Amino acid sequence: MTLPYVEIDGRPADAENLLVPALTGGYGHFTAMQVRDGRVRGLAHHLTRLDRATRELFGPGLDGERIRSLTGQALSACGRSDAAVRIYVYGPADAPTPMVVVNEPVDMPSTAQSLLSVPYERPVAHLKHLGGFAQGYYVRLAERQGFTEALLTGPGGVIAEGAITNIAFWDGSSVVWPNRPALLGITMAVLEPRLAAYGLKSARREVTLAGLDAYSAAFVMNSRGIAPVGRIDEREFAVDAELMKMVWRAYEEAPWDVIDPG
Repeated sequence: MTLPYVEIDGRPADAENLLVPALTGGYGHFTAMQVRDGRVRGLAHHLTRLDRATRELFGPGLDGERIRSLTGQALSACGRSDAAVRIYVYGPADAPTPMVVVNEPVDMPSTAQSLLSVPYERPVAHLKHLGGFAQGYYVRLAERQGFTEALLTGPGGVIAEGAITNIAFWDGSSVVWPNRPALLGITMAVLEPRLAAYGLKSARREVTLAGLDAYSAAFVMNSRGIAPVGRIDEREFAVDAELMKMVWRAYEEAPWDVIDPG
């Protein structure tokens, strides 16, 4: 079956039910996951994210078991057990509507990423909301200048997050997460509490562009995986092979959850 494959509220997308997302004006939220063999890391985090954001934006909650069933149904309908899946939630306010989009699986490149700092922070940053025009704009601006990602910063060059990633820094003793408002990505949510078991301390504090010399390495992460950072603007970072080995191991050994056990 041709991808992307889309189901809206459990029905294959057609001209009628596509009107729902088309007319919402970009008001809604989503989560993105990589599915392998019908499983995903951090499934509980995805379901909690969807429920909490739906309550905040619309009022009613979103039943996790229903989302698992709808996702499993969409994967089965297009004959995919490995896929990139996005679950969107749109209005109307009294009846939030889930849309499952199934696409080809994709992994994060393991090569070092380069980040262009830009003067922007996401509004309502704790939500993975729709309407990210500025993020898309800055990612494309970064790519046109030879970078792979945009790094979002606030006043004074305070670092928040990547346009489509979380970022962490290594100061030689701890993995440091910027403490500006940012989305708690699912990969970050899975990885951070596992670091201690692999000999890595974790801390949250202010990180600025002017203070990057305090860090010897950095890495970014999103639903596709984790990659080292090789450059932020003109500041180059060496790839710390030992650090990345432990970070990758901590994440790769995290358990996979069955999406639809039924």
